[in-house]
Amino acid sequence: MVFKYNQNNVKYAKINRNNQTEEEWKMRNMVLKMDKTWYRFLRQKPIWNYILDFYCDKLKLGIEIDDQSHDWKRKEDEERTKYLNLLWIKIIRYSNSDINYRLEWVIIDLNNNLEQRKKELNI
Repeated sequence: MVFKYNQNNVKYAKINRNNQTEEEWKMRNMVLKMDKTWYRFLRQKPIWNYILDFYCDKLKLGIEIDDQSHDWKRKEDEERTKYLNLLWIKIIRYSNSDINYRLEWVIIDLNNNLEQRKKELNI
């Protein structure tokens, strides 16, 4: 399925890709590489009015890495997740501290979510 997106977000996605956080780098290179998950995850993927940190089209799965700023954006994040769920996109959230201090747990949790998502989509 091809998702529409706000054209203005393309430039912001490119800026975000060029200014990735340490946690995004770790997630991409230590967890999401294709040789580790067997799925292709795009970075900073624009979908509608949003930009997902990571997105796998085959699984319709988005991954968000939340820093402390998300503590006061909780309602906005919930609305975003609800909207993306309407597009059949499942969202998984990890915090910066999860990536920095519990990376093994993140890997296990992500693998469990990948398996669950494959079952949900009959892949």
